[in-house]
Amino acid sequence: MKFGFVLPFGNARMAADFAYEAEQAGWDGFFVYEPVWGVDAWVSLTAAAMRTERIRLGTMLSPVSRMRPWKLASETATLDDLSGGRVILSVGLGAPETGFANFGEATDRKKRAELLDEGLDVLTGLWRGQPFSYDGRHYHITPTEFMPAPPPIQQPRIPIWVVGAWPFESSMRRALRYDGLIPTARGDNGSMGQPEPAELRAIVAGVAERRTDATPFDIIVEGTTSTSDPERAAAKVSPWREAGATWFLEARWGGKDDADGKEQLRRRIAAGPPRVD
Repeated sequence: MKFGFVLPFGNARMAADFAYEAEQAGWDGFFVYEPVWGVDAWVSLTAAAMRTERIRLGTMLSPVSRMRPWKLASETATLDDLSGGRVILSVGLGAPETGFANFGEATDRKKRAELLDEGLDVLTGLWRGQPFSYDGRHYHITPTEFMPAPPPIQQPRIPIWVVGAWPFESSMRRALRYDGLIPTARGDNGSMGQPEPAELRAIVAGVAERRTDATPFDIIVEGTTSTSDPERAAAKVSPWREAGATWFLEARWGGKDDADGKEQLRRRIAAGPPRVD
């Protein structure tokens, strides 16, 4: 199992500093949020790339429906080139309540799903290089040779992790086309959320039955673990690993963006990832 740290707030300089500290402490990945309006995720990750050498860098996550896929293709390919092939792109429908309507972005779930699917088609097509054309419902592209971005270092593509809602076939089918699953499932109260380890085991089995591609495929879960008690941290992560998760992301979304909140994040980073034998 690999371990990533999600920076829940902060500017680009903080991202660069904390990514460096995370790399020194042995974390495998460093991730930032991508708001509708706020600190730019790709500028933050670029700053992080300039301070690090090994740690993987990515978003958690990018709502492709509200993005120009050619701009996202440029940003990701450029950063992959700069970082020496360390980018991971996490995508999903996003959370409309975070400001989508305020800026005129699509909020209808079906339309966002269509934009996500077509956006990923365009993104991966542009990564493969020119000539590339596309004729979809929302995007229509003809080939261009005007100053293309360098291709990603990672081949056949930058890894794409996709939110998949279990057991909804269309959502799971989308995720299985790519390189990793961020699983969500309907709880007893009807709301969607991360499945418990027992349910994750069934999801992992379902993934194995459906996938025909022999390439690696990640299962990503997130949560919080103890800063001061390594044994308790390991005990919390172990059920996820046993259920089939390949990445655990330390995600302290409820932290406060103040001096104390930043210090708590720094201490958790410095303590390092859980040690699971």
